[in-house]
Amino acid sequence: MNRFQTEKRRPFHRLLLPALVFLCLMCFLFYGMSSVSFATQKEEERSLKQAVIKSAVHCYAVEGSYPESLTYLEEHYGITYDHDKYLVTYEVVGSNLMPDVDVIPLNNREVAP
Repeated sequence: MNRFQTEKRRPFHRLLLPALVFLCLMCFLFYGMSSVSFATQKEEERSLKQAVIKSAVHCYAVEGSYPESLTYLEEHYGITYDHDKYLVTYEVVGSNLMPDVDVIPLNNREVAP
């Protein structure tokens, strides 16, 4: 055995483990960001629906009847939302019955966590 003889080192094998760890960390980071994005989108939908319902109830309390359209709520009660991102359906049943409100996201980029 020659103590001065050097063994050929394989740099590929030395870098394989750190590269795999880095890729795993990046996958976990991407998964976490997509799940936060999905939760934020659902929270925005819920918040918009609640805002429309609260404004309709406020209109009923002040004026004695529910508004006839979503446009009326936008003009008189300050409801604003991104029309390119969400479709809000506002169906009036009667002037003294609460309208049916649905919020539908227009971009169907559903990212399942």
